[in-house]
Amino acid sequence: MRCHVALTPAEAAASPLGIVVDVMRATSTIAQALAAGYRRVLCCAEIEHALALRAELGDEAITGGEREAKRVDAFDAGASPREFAEPRAETLILSTTNGTRSIVAAAEACEQVVLGSLLNLDAVAAHARERDVDYTVDCAGYKGAFAIDDAYCAGRIVLLAGGERTDAAIAAELVAQSFPSPIDGINARTYGPPGLEEDIAFCAQESVLDVVPRLSGMVGPAAEVVA
Repeated sequence: MRCHVALTPAEAAASPLGIVVDVMRATSTIAQALAAGYRRVLCCAEIEHALALRAELGDEAITGGEREAKRVDAFDAGASPREFAEPRAETLILSTTNGTRSIVAAAEACEQVVLGSLLNLDAVAAHARERDVDYTVDCAGYKGAFAIDDAYCAGRIVLLAGGERTDAAIAAELVAQSFPSPIDGINARTYGPPGLEEDIAFCAQESVLDVVPRLSGMVGPAAEVVA
Protein backbone atom coordinates (compact mmCIF):
# COMPACT_ATOMS: atom_id res chain seq x y z
CA MET A 1 0.00 0.00 0.00
CA ARG A 2 1.49 3.30 -1.13
CA CYS A 3 0.30 6.66 0.12
CA HIS A 4 0.73 10.09 -1.38
CA VAL A 5 -0.41 13.53 -0.28
CA ALA A 6 -1.37 16.09 -2.92
CA LEU A 7 -0.53 19.27 -1.01
CA THR A 8 -2.30 21.44 -3.61
CA PRO A 9 -5.17 20.65 -6.00
CA ALA A 10 -2.80 20.80 -8.97
CA GLU A 11 -0.87 17.83 -7.55
CA ALA A 12 -3.94 15.58 -7.32
CA ALA A 13 -3.51 12.35 -9.25
CA ALA A 14 -5.48 9.24 -10.15
CA SER A 15 -5.55 6.67 -7.37
CA PRO A 16 -7.57 3.62 -6.32
CA LEU A 17 -8.61 5.57 -3.21
CA GLY A 18 -8.79 9.33 -2.91
CA ILE A 19 -9.30 11.00 0.47
CA VAL A 20 -10.33 14.64 0.09
CA VAL A 21 -9.53 16.98 2.99
CA ASP A 22 -10.85 20.50 3.50
CA VAL A 23 -10.77 20.67 7.26
CA MET A 24 -12.03 24.29 7.32
CA ARG A 25 -14.73 23.57 6.47
CA ALA A 26 -16.26 21.50 3.68
CA THR A 27 -15.27 17.96 4.60
CA SER A 28 -15.90 18.62 8.30
CA THR A 29 -19.34 20.02 7.46
CA ILE A 30 -20.26 17.10 5.20
CA ALA A 31 -19.21 14.56 7.83
CA GLN A 32 -21.29 16.39 10.44
CA ALA A 33 -24.34 16.65 8.17
CA LEU A 34 -24.34 12.95 7.30
CA ALA A 35 -23.76 11.94 10.91
CA ALA A 36 -26.70 14.12 11.93
CA GLY A 37 -29.08 12.39 9.52
CA TYR A 38 -28.94 14.08 6.14
CA ARG A 39 -29.40 11.34 3.55
CA ARG A 40 -26.91 12.82 1.11
CA VAL A 41 -24.85 15.89 0.30
CA LEU A 42 -24.65 17.15 -3.27
CA CYS A 43 -21.32 18.94 -3.74
CA CYS A 44 -21.27 21.65 -6.38
CA ALA A 45 -18.31 23.58 -7.72
CA GLU A 46 -20.45 26.54 -8.77
CA ILE A 47 -23.15 28.54 -7.01
CA GLU A 48 -25.43 28.44 -10.04
CA HIS A 49 -25.28 24.64 -10.11
CA ALA A 50 -26.37 24.54 -6.47
CA LEU A 51 -29.27 26.93 -7.05
CA ALA A 52 -30.44 24.96 -10.09
CA LEU A 53 -30.48 21.74 -8.09
CA ARG A 54 -32.35 23.48 -5.27
CA ALA A 55 -35.02 24.61 -7.71
CA GLU A 56 -35.27 21.10 -9.12
CA LEU A 57 -35.48 19.29 -5.76
CA GLY A 58 -37.73 21.77 -3.96
CA ASP A 59 -38.44 21.09 -0.29
CA GLU A 60 -36.37 17.91 -0.39
CA ALA A 61 -33.21 20.00 -0.24
CA ILE A 62 -31.55 23.03 1.30
CA THR A 63 -28.50 24.91 0.07
CA GLY A 64 -25.43 25.71 2.13
CA GLY A 65 -22.05 27.16 1.40
CA GLU A 66 -19.69 30.10 1.27
CA ARG A 67 -17.35 32.18 -0.78
CA GLU A 68 -14.31 33.67 0.96
CA ALA A 69 -15.66 32.15 4.22
CA LYS A 70 -18.85 34.25 3.97
CA ARG A 71 -22.30 32.74 3.49
CA VAL A 72 -23.73 32.98 -0.02
CA ASP A 73 -26.72 35.32 0.21
CA ALA A 74 -28.94 33.16 -2.00
CA PHE A 75 -28.35 30.02 0.10
CA ASP A 76 -30.43 28.67 2.99
CA ALA A 77 -27.42 28.17 5.27
CA GLY A 78 -23.72 28.84 5.47
CA ALA A 79 -20.86 26.35 5.56
CA SER A 80 -20.41 25.94 9.31
CA PRO A 81 -20.69 22.35 10.54
CA ARG A 82 -22.46 23.74 13.59
CA GLU A 83 -25.41 24.65 11.36
CA PHE A 84 -26.04 20.99 10.56
CA ALA A 85 -26.49 19.43 13.98
CA GLU A 86 -30.01 18.36 12.94
CA PRO A 87 -31.34 17.70 9.42
CA ARG A 88 -33.59 20.33 7.88
CA ALA A 89 -34.16 18.31 4.69
CA GLU A 90 -33.15 15.01 3.13
CA THR A 91 -30.48 16.61 0.94
CA LEU A 92 -27.88 19.27 1.60
CA ILE A 93 -26.62 21.00 -1.54
CA LEU A 94 -23.21 22.44 -0.69
CA SER A 95 -20.92 24.77 -2.63
CA THR A 96 -17.74 26.19 -1.11
CA THR A 97 -14.69 28.12 -2.22
CA ASN A 98 -12.32 25.15 -2.21
CA GLY A 99 -13.59 21.85 -0.82
CA THR A 100 -16.51 21.04 -3.07
CA ARG A 101 -14.38 21.77 -6.14
CA SER A 102 -11.80 19.26 -4.94
CA ILE A 103 -14.50 16.65 -4.34
CA VAL A 104 -15.88 17.06 -7.86
CA ALA A 105 -12.35 16.84 -9.30
CA ALA A 106 -11.53 13.71 -7.28
CA ALA A 107 -14.69 12.06 -8.60
CA GLU A 108 -13.13 12.09 -12.07
CA ALA A 109 -9.72 10.79 -11.00
CA CYS A 110 -10.16 8.12 -8.33
CA GLU A 111 -11.85 4.73 -8.24
CA GLN A 112 -13.27 5.51 -4.80
CA VAL A 113 -13.49 8.87 -3.05
CA VAL A 114 -14.03 9.41 0.67
CA LEU A 115 -13.84 12.56 2.75
CA GLY A 116 -11.53 13.09 5.69
CA SER A 117 -11.41 15.59 8.54
CA LEU A 118 -10.30 15.64 12.14
CA LEU A 119 -13.90 14.95 13.17
CA ASN A 120 -13.79 11.50 11.53
CA LEU A 121 -10.01 10.96 11.68
CA ASP A 122 -10.00 7.43 13.13
CA ALA A 123 -12.84 6.25 10.89
CA VAL A 124 -11.30 7.44 7.62
CA ALA A 125 -7.83 6.12 8.54
CA ALA A 126 -9.34 2.74 9.38
CA HIS A 127 -11.14 2.74 6.04
CA ALA A 128 -7.85 3.29 4.20
CA ARG A 129 -6.15 0.51 6.16
CA GLU A 130 -8.99 -1.91 5.48
CA ARG A 131 -9.04 -1.14 1.74
CA ASP A 132 -5.29 -1.86 1.63
CA VAL A 133 -4.83 -0.14 -1.74
CA ASP A 134 -2.73 2.80 -2.87
CA TYR A 135 -4.32 6.02 -1.71
CA THR A 136 -3.87 9.75 -2.12
CA VAL A 137 -4.92 12.40 0.38
CA ASP A 138 -6.03 15.42 -1.68
CA CYS A 139 -5.72 18.73 0.16
CA ALA A 140 -8.28 21.29 -1.03
CA GLY A 141 -5.94 24.15 -0.13
CA TYR A 142 -6.98 27.72 -0.78
CA LYS A 143 -7.69 28.84 -4.35
CA GLY A 144 -5.21 26.31 -5.68
CA ALA A 145 -2.47 27.15 -3.18
CA PHE A 146 -1.05 25.28 -0.20
CA ALA A 147 -2.99 25.50 3.07
CA ILE A 148 -1.22 24.30 6.19
CA ASP A 149 -4.41 23.26 8.01
CA ASP A 150 -5.24 20.73 5.28
CA ALA A 151 -1.63 19.50 5.23
CA TYR A 152 -1.84 19.02 9.00
CA CYS A 153 -5.01 16.93 8.71
CA ALA A 154 -3.56 14.94 5.79
CA GLY A 155 -0.47 14.17 7.84
CA ARG A 156 -2.60 12.96 10.73
CA ILE A 157 -4.45 10.60 8.38
CA VAL A 158 -1.20 9.22 6.94
CA LEU A 159 0.25 8.67 10.40
CA LEU A 160 -2.75 6.52 11.33
CA ALA A 161 -3.45 4.80 8.00
CA GLY A 162 0.15 3.86 7.21
CA GLY A 163 1.62 2.71 3.94
CA GLU A 164 4.78 3.35 1.97
CA ARG A 165 5.13 7.13 1.95
CA THR A 166 6.01 9.42 -0.93
CA ASP A 167 8.10 12.48 -0.13
CA ALA A 168 4.94 14.60 -0.03
CA ALA A 169 3.33 12.19 2.45
CA ILE A 170 6.43 12.38 4.65
CA ALA A 171 6.25 16.18 4.46
CA ALA A 172 2.61 16.11 5.58
CA GLU A 173 3.54 13.85 8.49
CA LEU A 174 6.24 16.31 9.54
CA VAL A 175 3.70 19.14 9.43
CA ALA A 176 1.32 17.10 11.60
CA GLN A 177 4.06 16.35 14.12
CA SER A 178 5.01 20.02 14.37
CA PHE A 179 1.93 21.05 16.34
CA PRO A 180 1.04 19.99 19.88
CA SER A 181 -2.71 19.87 19.30
CA PRO A 182 -5.27 19.86 16.48
CA ILE A 183 -6.38 23.41 17.18
CA ASP A 184 -2.78 24.58 16.87
CA GLY A 185 -2.53 22.80 13.52
CA ILE A 186 -5.66 24.51 12.23
CA ASN A 187 -4.76 27.92 13.65
CA ALA A 188 -1.40 27.80 11.88
CA ARG A 189 -3.27 29.02 8.83
CA THR A 190 -4.15 32.70 8.52
CA TYR A 191 -7.86 33.04 7.79
CA GLY A 192 -9.52 35.97 6.07
CA PRO A 193 -12.62 37.27 7.86
CA PRO A 194 -12.84 37.20 11.67
CA GLY A 195 -15.53 35.25 13.48
CA LEU A 196 -14.46 31.69 12.65
CA GLU A 197 -13.21 30.91 16.15
CA GLU A 198 -16.15 28.68 17.09
CA ASP A 199 -15.91 26.77 13.82
CA ILE A 200 -12.16 26.30 14.30
CA ALA A 201 -12.77 24.87 17.77
CA PHE A 202 -15.51 22.60 16.40
CA CYS A 203 -13.44 21.33 13.47
CA ALA A 204 -10.47 20.68 15.76
CA GLN A 205 -12.38 17.96 17.62
CA GLU A 206 -10.72 14.64 16.96
CA SER A 207 -12.50 11.39 16.03
CA VAL A 208 -15.92 12.33 17.40
CA LEU A 209 -17.75 10.96 14.32
CA ASP A 210 -17.72 7.40 12.99
CA VAL A 211 -19.04 8.32 9.55
CA VAL A 212 -16.92 7.93 6.39
CA PRO A 213 -18.55 10.10 3.70
CA ARG A 214 -18.11 8.50 0.28
CA LEU A 215 -18.83 9.49 -3.27
CA SER A 216 -21.72 7.46 -4.70
CA GLY A 217 -21.90 9.05 -8.14
CA MET A 218 -22.74 12.24 -9.99
CA VAL A 219 -26.07 14.02 -10.07
CA GLY A 220 -25.65 16.31 -13.02
CA PRO A 221 -22.64 18.51 -12.19
CA ALA A 222 -22.78 17.62 -8.48
CA ALA A 223 -20.86 14.91 -6.67
CA GLU A 224 -23.27 12.91 -4.52
CA VAL A 225 -21.81 11.98 -1.12
CA VAL A 226 -23.47 9.54 1.28
CA ALA A 227 -22.55 7.85 4.54
